[in-house]
Amino acid sequence: MKTSQKGKNEHLYLHIADNIEQQIMNKVLNIGDKLPSVRLLSKQHGISVSTALQAYYHLEGKGLIESRPQSGYYVRFSPARFPQKIEKSNPTLTTNNKNVEAIISEVYDDFAKPGVLQLSLSVPAPELLPLAQLNKSMMQALRELPASGTSYEQLQGNEMLRRQVARWSMQWGGGLRAEDLVTTAGCMNAVAYCLMALAKRGDTIAVESPVYFGTLRLANSMGLKVLELPTDPDVGVDPDDVRKALQKHNVKACFLVSNFSNPLGYCMPDEQKEALVKMLAFHGVPLVEDDLYGDVYFGKIRPRSCKSFDEEGNVLWCSSVSKTLAPGYRVGWTAPGRYLEKIKRLKLYHSITTATPQQAAIASFLATGRYEHHLRKLRQTLHANSLQYIRAINEYFPEGTKVTRPQGGFILWVELDKRIDTYLLYQDAMLSRISIAPGSMFTLQERYQNCMRLSYGMQWGPEIDRALKKLGNLARAML
Repeated sequence: MKTSQKGKNEHLYLHIADNIEQQIMNKVLNIGDKLPSVRLLSKQHGISVSTALQAYYHLEGKGLIESRPQSGYYVRFSPARFPQKIEKSNPTLTTNNKNVEAIISEVYDDFAKPGVLQLSLSVPAPELLPLAQLNKSMMQALRELPASGTSYEQLQGNEMLRRQVARWSMQWGGGLRAEDLVTTAGCMNAVAYCLMALAKRGDTIAVESPVYFGTLRLANSMGLKVLELPTDPDVGVDPDDVRKALQKHNVKACFLVSNFSNPLGYCMPDEQKEALVKMLAFHGVPLVEDDLYGDVYFGKIRPRSCKSFDEEGNVLWCSSVSKTLAPGYRVGWTAPGRYLEKIKRLKLYHSITTATPQQAAIASFLATGRYEHHLRKLRQTLHANSLQYIRAINEYFPEGTKVTRPQGGFILWVELDKRIDTYLLYQDAMLSRISIAPGSMFTLQERYQNCMRLSYGMQWGPEIDRALKKLGNLARAML
């Protein structure tokens, strides 16, 4: 009974907070407007004073409202007030690409330096992860596995894990079976196997632009040519733009992050996903879909994946728990459709199998139902973080700064005045032990020099606020 009442109260305060947030977003409530007192809010909605306070605390945590001593609560910020949106990218449809390995290596090496505030790293901070429960799952796995997990796992991967991933795929309309999946050492390993199965040295792959720098590194290591596609920061790649690219270039595969992409953060609408999948199948071009961020949505339901519209086995779906649960466990998987046997052979050649204990631990964690509970808390925290970052950027950065407004994931893409070189900004910021990801890392063309990627995967607090203020001051000094 107590648990039921607790769940009811949680639903009530979130429902009230969401209504107030919508009023702020729709400009019914404006910055500086006073909100009803806690007692009045309690009376209006027939709720307890403590539930009313929870609603205000929730909005305060997002940076939308503030408490003023002896006065009450006031609207502090509205993301709808952000003056300008980032425009659709327009890369040149060419595969004559520059080498960005040097800058990627420099920034990547700084990720691991102690004492550096890693606004560049797109993973959740350890304090946002259920470490104690993960440890229990690992100990249980070691106790129950044959030979305490020291034996080789079967080629396709831990069967219980594949069953749990298949069960979870119902969330996004996947309808997968355990036998459709192959486990891998993280999502990037899954993407690598898929590209190896589809393309050989000298072939061309089409990607979104800007695109995750790890994808560029992988393509470079495989000797692949990269064709960058125009990409909208809200809805992603237009199927018509992909069709035009296929008419001009011999594209062997398309690679996209359909849900909350890295670095733009867009979420492709379902009808666009369906049109893209059908068009690529018609042209015989497979799609490698990285769905790494799909579970970190801020809305009411998880967005579907391109794989859910795949009737031809033409979509190679890849994902992992690296962005939601355990980055260091390196547990990922792929559902490669018609390319299943190719992927199994590649895994056999390159790694034989994947680590047994980590797979079993994640399988155990997913089976208990703790994953959804953890995700609910993680989504709330990250949504609040994203709004706090946007508020701080609006307050501290130079006038004319543009920023994306993602509805999930970990990433903000920030566009500054064209006179600001974010690689130089990165070097200045590192002197203050602040790491950012310059925009030039996310393309093989001469683009995005005035852009940067910021991660809001760390718990918001005074240190983050000071760091963003420092970045804003450094950017202003460059004008």
